[in-house]
This record gives sequence, structure tokens and C-alpha cells, in this order.
Amino acid sequence: MQRSELKIVEKEQELVLRFVGELDLYALTEYEKRIAKVQMVPKRVIIDLLELRFLDTAAALFLLQIEQGFLSEDVCVAFRIKKQSLQETLHLVKSYTTSKKQLPQKSKKTALGLLGDSVWKNYRGFLDFLAFLGLLFYAKLQYLLSYKSIRYKEILFEMNESAIKALFIVSVTSFLIGVVVAYQSAYQLKIYGANIFIVDMLGLSILRELSPLITAIIIAGRSGSAYTAQIGAMKITEELDAMRTMGFDPFRFLVMPRIIALMIMMPVLIFISDMMALFGGMIVSSTYLDISSTLFIERFSTVIDIKHFFVGIVKGPFFGFLIASIAIHRGLRVQNDTQSIGINTTKSVVESIFAVIVCDAIFSIFFTNLGI
Repeated sequence: MQRSELKIVEKEQELVLRFVGELDLYALTEYEKRIAKVQMVPKRVIIDLLELRFLDTAAALFLLQIEQGFLSEDVCVAFRIKKQSLQETLHLVKSYTTSKKQLPQKSKKTALGLLGDSVWKNYRGFLDFLAFLGLLFYAKLQYLLSYKSIRYKEILFEMNESAIKALFIVSVTSFLIGVVVAYQSAYQLKIYGANIFIVDMLGLSILRELSPLITAIIIAGRSGSAYTAQIGAMKITEELDAMRTMGFDPFRFLVMPRIIALMIMMPVLIFISDMMALFGGMIVSSTYLDISSTLFIERFSTVIDIKHFFVGIVKGPFFGFLIASIAIHRGLRVQNDTQSIGINTTKSVVESIFAVIVCDAIFSIFFTNLGI
């Protein structure tokens, strides 16, 4: 049963909208369509509420929108109303809508403003990472002082997941790097008849720089991204909060095993990378420069000092620490949406590779100044 009625009266230059009964939300759609079908262009509109008994806030808003629509077309609008409750409802809705402040429009920032925002955002992110490192060192000190709290099973599991399962990709990539470097160098050395010096070049470049860097980049892309995704997913599903509620420290159960595992396994991976890269270089030397495997090994043991091997190995724990800590830090910064996992995983890989390259440059300057 219809509780209200709309009578539309069209005069010469006047439009009368007479509402009868009880006007509420459920009749507004129909009345809006009827008013929209009016063809005449009036100079004056009268909204007649003399026979209206009840008006809810949705209907009051509807009437005020009608008024604003005609006023925007320079049409005079007048209300006919005598019931006090209807006047109060209209006044309440009108005062609420006019008191709402319009949100300020965001002004377009200049290039300098965008640069400043980027610098500030990166600065805050760097401070957050330093705070994370402080918590990490404190947790690690407590972790190592109490040998009973060391979770050997979790560390072994992470060593298998993050490093042992990456042996194949590290080996293949290092082998190909050794082949490519040897082949490109062999072409130049063959011109000058300095074939044998390929052993010197491969030994120094691979042991000191290429193998540690290639291994770190692969692990950052493979294991570092996995750390970020795992920690981020646990944060979204509130597993970290559940652990804290149950009295388990996430740093002890999740963070430390991953960092320790990667610091232990990075030197092992670098050693495998050294062997595979040198093997690839040896194959190219044998097939392209007529340097036999025996001669290659004899020359290598004569001219390449053991210190070059240890220079590359020493970098491993530092690279592992940087990769794991940056990856876990990014995982902890994931927000409550899946898109944030992808964003932070990408940032984790990029920042890890950048940090590894910076660390390698520092090592190079340090060892050069020491004469190593």
C-alpha cells in the first residue's frame, strides 16, 4: 500500500510539486523519475507540503536536492509548509549538509617537492632499518649467550631451504659466468699470444669478486625474496601477533634461524661458485687456447695466492647477513593487503643487491689499503 502521493501541477510558468501522506525512502525513486519526465521549463517551482503528515531524513534530503537542482538553473523555488515537525526535519538535514566541509583538493607537487618527499621517505625507511638492526643485534646477543635457546633444527631447515636447494642454480650460473668471462678474455689474449695469462685473470677476478657477487645476487633474488614473502604472509594472517600472544618471540623463532643459516651457508655457496666458475674457464682454455687441464691447474697453484680465495670467502657471512636482514625487515613492513607483499618483495631484492654491491666496494677499498 502506497503511503504517499505526488501530484504534479503544471501552470503557465509555474510548477507545483504537491506531496501527500507520509513521504519516506521507499517512494523516492519513483518520484525522482516522474519529476525528471517533466518537459516544461518553469520560472517558479512550489514544493507543497501542506498535506504531508510525515517526512524522514532521506526524503528531506531528496526535497533539498530538488530545490538545489532548480536553483542551479536560476529557477525560483518556494516551500509551502505549516507543520512544525516537517520544518524541523528539513532544517536539521539542511544544516547538516551545509556544515559539511569540502575536502581540500590536493595540489600538484613540483619536481622539487616530489624529490623532497622521496628523500624524506627513504630517510625514514633507513631509520626504521637501523632500529630493526638494533633489535636484531640485541636479540642475537641474547640468542648466542644462551646456547639452550639456539634452535638447531630450525637453523638446519633454513640452511636446506635457502642454500642447499639453491646449489644447482648457483652452480649452473657460476659455470656459465666462468665460460663467458674466459671466452671473452681468450679472444683478446690470443691476439697477443698471452694465452697462459687467462689463468691469472680468471683466478683473481673469480675468487675475489665475481663468485661472491654472483652468489649473493642469486641468493638475494631466490632466498631473500622468499624470506620477505614468508614473513609478510605471516603478518597478514596475523600469525606473528598470535606468536606474541602465546609468549613466543618472533625474533627468536623466525628471524634468527634464517639469518644464522644464511651466514653459515654463504661461504659454502661461494666455494661451490668458485669451483664451477673455474671449471667453466678451464674448459674454454682447453678448447680455445690449447691450455690443458694439468697446465691450467699448475699455473693456477703457482700464481694465485691462497689469500685471494679467503678474501672471497670472508665476504660470505657479511653478504648473508645483509640479504637476510633486509629481506626480513621488508617482510615485517608488509601492510594488511596482498599487493604490499609484491611491493616489499621487489624492494627487498633491489635493496639487498644494492647493499651487497656497496659492501663489496667497501671490502675492495679495505683490502686494497691493507695490501691484501
